[in-house]
Amino acid sequence: MEMKKRISLELRNRTPAEVAELVVDNCRTSDGEIEGLTDEFKELEFLSMVNVGLTSLAKLPALPKLRKLELSDNNITGALETLAEKCANLTYLNLSGNKIKELSTLEALQNLKNLKSLDLFNCEITTLEDYRESIFELLPQVTYLDGFDAEDNEAPDSEADDDDDDEDGEEGAGHLGEYEEEEEEEDEEGSEGGEVGLSYLMKEDIQDEEDDDDYVEEEEEGEEEEAGVRGEKRKRVAEDEGEDDDDEDDD
Repeated sequence: MEMKKRISLELRNRTPAEVAELVVDNCRTSDGEIEGLTDEFKELEFLSMVNVGLTSLAKLPALPKLRKLELSDNNITGALETLAEKCANLTYLNLSGNKIKELSTLEALQNLKNLKSLDLFNCEITTLEDYRESIFELLPQVTYLDGFDAEDNEAPDSEADDDDDDEDGEEGAGHLGEYEEEEEEEDEEGSEGGEVGLSYLMKEDIQDEEDDDDYVEEEEEGEEEEAGVRGEKRKRVAEDEGEDDDDEDDD
């Protein structure tokens, strides 16, 4: 797809002045020049033109708010003066995979006073002796070269990555919160169930005690009845013995 058409599609019914980020990676330029990008993109802060066949930056429009520019895997050989003229506020520039061979080619970047990070991976210039020391000396404003500072400390994550981490953290907290709410609901249900079970058991214990009382009363009544029967039997035996004595006296 041609770059001009790709940029038109990326607008998505927006005006160029409403676009802050623009990615047109892997499209194609007809003559190695930037096409379809105009001064109307005055709010643009991030621009990515990876592997689009660029050989020149001569037609780069003025982008005063541009901070990050991705130009890796193109065929740019030099003429970097345009960057300082049109994108004075650049803080990050990726030129890896281009045709940059000489240290003098990068002298034009000295005018990018806010440039903090520069990537030159897979450029022929990286094979020069004392390559890193020379770049840091030539561009003192640069803190990170190819992802590391002069002391070989790795560059921190980009702001975009930090934002993603923050969002992930908030979402994670939300999921955790939902999980805790579910646990609380389960605990409440369990507590209610425990109360019901306890009440039920207490009622059963009371019922058992009542049943035991009934059984004791019945047992006592039974013993009384049995005692009454034994008393009656003893009374009859005594009466019978008295009758026998009377008969003997008569004789």
